[in-house]
Amino acid sequence: MKVKICGLTNLEDALAAVEFGADAVGFIFVPESPRYISFEDVSEIISKLPPFVTTVGVFRSGGERELQSAIDQCAIDLIQLYGAFPQEISFDFSRRIIQVIRVQDERSLDVVPPAPVRAFLLDTYQEEALGGSGVAFDWNVAAKAKRFGKIILAGGLTPENVQTAIEKVRPYGVDVSSGVEMRPGKKDHLKLKQFIKAAKAVEEMHASSE
Repeated sequence: MKVKICGLTNLEDALAAVEFGADAVGFIFVPESPRYISFEDVSEIISKLPPFVTTVGVFRSGGERELQSAIDQCAIDLIQLYGAFPQEISFDFSRRIIQVIRVQDERSLDVVPPAPVRAFLLDTYQEEALGGSGVAFDWNVAAKAKRFGKIILAGGLTPENVQTAIEKVRPYGVDVSSGVEMRPGKKDHLKLKQFIKAAKAVEEMHASSE
């Protein structure tokens, strides 16, 4: 089970996430977000991370030049797109893109784009919030979305419910931000450790029972 810790704003939290077993770390390049971080700060953090950690930049807007700048300046591996972007961006960067689907109900899956993206991240729809709402959606919808490709489950996940979510959906990975925070942008290291351990334990339990 792959685990992404998102909304990181400082090196201490990023290193803790990696130490506890996170497969990916996410940085939010949306100025309106309380978890916003600049290209310069992300570049500094990524330069100090160990190898084999996937880095993700989260965008709500921007053109090809801005996305390429994140790749070049920060050494970002993947790009997570919230909202509608021009279709040519989805195709041009398809090997790097995680497309977010904001879920209200099953009809939300009708807008899944045709571009061959790397994965789809399902998050709870909130009119004003860009993720990190701490609110879960109907996980039955997420299970049905698996027909489109690899699914990353987000939205309201916590150390207490992540195992139940994984058992129900069997996603490719899970993504958490507010569920392991002390406050927006600052992670609670105990919750980080508990979340990652709980998520990884599901596969271990299945392996031991086979």
